[in-house]
Amino acid sequence: MSAAAARRQGKTNSNDVEADVADAARKKAMDVLASAKANELADAWECWADRPDVAPLRGPETGLVMIRGRMGGGGAPFNFGEATVTRATVRLSNGQVGHAYALGTDKDKVRHAAIFDALWQDEGTRRAVEEQVVAPIRQRLEAQDQQCREETAATRVDFFTMVRGED
Repeated sequence: MSAAAARRQGKTNSNDVEADVADAARKKAMDVLASAKANELADAWECWADRPDVAPLRGPETGLVMIRGRMGGGGAPFNFGEATVTRATVRLSNGQVGHAYALGTDKDKVRHAAIFDALWQDEGTRRAVEEQVVAPIRQRLEAQDQQCREETAATRVDFFTMVRGED
């Protein structure tokens, strides 16, 4: 029985909670890796101290996925269009398997992301991946988001401060 099915039946234990926390942390790390620039991942791999042997299990390969949308966020779903996605699965010499998906066609980027996913899953290298790879990329992404918010805020007009001319 899966952890989600056990929760629905009211049968939870501390292992399920720990697995959910680990899954959420992995999802956050993979989101950052998928949003990384190819050169960031390539440079991080080149600087990695103890690089394991990497064997491809699947890909990298590029294909299309259908993007679905909803009018107003709650309407009936419809096919919005297609997006190009590249995926890869690798196995490290220690047996750990990593997966990665990213928009676009950059196969090297996705291969490196899969390698770092596998390294992240290994408790012995997780902290190094977080500190040396994920954290710097996350900081760059947050800085870009902050700059975009500031640029957007600078163009905001507050119409409620205008005087109407009526007494």
